[in-house]
Amino acid sequence: MSPQVRKGTYVLFLRFSSPFEGEVGSLGIVRLEPGEYCYIGSAMGGLDQRLRRHLSKEKRIRWHIDRLTLAADSMEAYESYPDPVPECTLARMAEDSGCTPASDGFGCSDCSCRTHLFSVDPGSKSELIKRASICQYSE
Repeated sequence: MSPQVRKGTYVLFLRFSSPFEGEVGSLGIVRLEPGEYCYIGSAMGGLDQRLRRHLSKEKRIRWHIDRLTLAADSMEAYESYPDPVPECTLARMAEDSGCTPASDGFGCSDCSCRTHLFSVDPGSKSELIKRASICQYSE
């Protein structure tokens, strides 16, 4: 019997101690100031596999977020499971919680959201975790 594939959405928190500047696919050059950021994503084909991949430094670049995960000083993931909050709803919750859009078009090429990457302002991380009822992912 094969293990059950979990489907869900997630918030990936990334911390940068120095500025990030890099080319990110069709978005061109993305510049981020030092600080904490959150990326909103979904994994309907395997939540555990996706989060393990994001948290790993050993990978080929496939998605916009890969460039950031390779450069981040630290990362932590929170999951929305077993009743996942839809990805775009999580993005709106991030902004409503006080997070600031960080890069237009980032991670949202398949929807009409402004972005799925946000700067985490003071107090906004705990507010997002509470509003979205997400819990920290651990392998």
